[in-house]
Amino acid sequence: MSTGLAARLAALPPMDVAGRAGRLRALLGDERVDGLLVTSLTNIRYLTGFTGSSALLVLTADDMLLVTDGRYTEQAADQLGASGAPARLEITGTEQRRVVAEALAAAGRVGLEAEHVSWAAQRRYAGEWFPDQVVVATSGLVEGLRRFKDEGELARMAAAAEVADAALAELRPRLLDGPTEAEFALELDATMRRLGATRPSFETIVASGPNGARPHARPSGRRIATGDLVVLDFGAVVDGYCSDMTRTVAVGDIDATAARMLEVVTAAQAAGVAAVAPGTEAVDVDAACRQVIAEAGWADAFTHGTGHGVGLDIHEAPRVGTTSDAVLAVGDVVTVEPGVYLPGHGGVRVEDTVVVTAEGCRPLTHSTKDPAP
Repeated sequence: MSTGLAARLAALPPMDVAGRAGRLRALLGDERVDGLLVTSLTNIRYLTGFTGSSALLVLTADDMLLVTDGRYTEQAADQLGASGAPARLEITGTEQRRVVAEALAAAGRVGLEAEHVSWAAQRRYAGEWFPDQVVVATSGLVEGLRRFKDEGELARMAAAAEVADAALAELRPRLLDGPTEAEFALELDATMRRLGATRPSFETIVASGPNGARPHARPSGRRIATGDLVVLDFGAVVDGYCSDMTRTVAVGDIDATAARMLEVVTAAQAAGVAAVAPGTEAVDVDAACRQVIAEAGWADAFTHGTGHGVGLDIHEAPRVGTTSDAVLAVGDVVTVEPGVYLPGHGGVRVEDTVVVTAEGCRPLTHSTKDPAP
């Protein structure tokens, strides 16, 4: 790891974790609930800083309670203290239901996170945990807060993007050595970890030659060869926050169709990025990309949405696509990733992650779009 990168990772600015519970609490009235049971571990991390694999969080008008088990006694206390989240901590095993029910005893209407609770769990909560209360489905309360990133969050995402940029810069020449897709993906993942990533932010995509026509191809034993287009879609996680980037590399001389695909998709991606600004409808960003590709005659070869939000999850709000109802706002972080895929020939995708600013947007990903290895 370079000295500069190591220093930036070690000096990430704080996040406003302490203020998040208050912002969520202000939404409970609109949902007509007296208390909320948060079951999504990602949402619990956002609200408290706790990163364990088992927890529940209770939020009411005047209380917040984190419930976990004895495996996390010290970790939970340390992470709550470090985040400044205004939460009480209860360590319990078999008494989890009793502890949560007592914390919500005064709540006549208890909200559950609809996207994170199964049908069976809802029936259990309604019938066994809160039998004398009204159980209410809520949707996207915490996710709505998570959509707009504070400066601490943006710093972590920028660091994750920097790690991915550095890993690709280091490894690009390896594509000329003819590694298999799986070998290159493994090297990319290991290099990101060595440079400071906790882990890859999703399963790395390395799709060469005809495999590139599959937008979410998995790395295979196919050996990368001269004349291939290679789609590289990958990201890093730093302190919980993800980066996401795609570059398409041309290995040696490529044919005229491949060269035109690169030209068109690169232009489409630039048009999409130029459209990102506060107040812009996400469908218009999608349309800006699609127009360029359609004018080239490949409208049917762009087979997915233009982008998505990124943060603690690799896919989160807002969605950027033909049916999105989102309007972009300052603090949104989205990808812009058009592609063209020609079965039997290959594919091209170019992607940046950008943050919406008052002036438009700025990229978090900075790797060159020059297709040379």
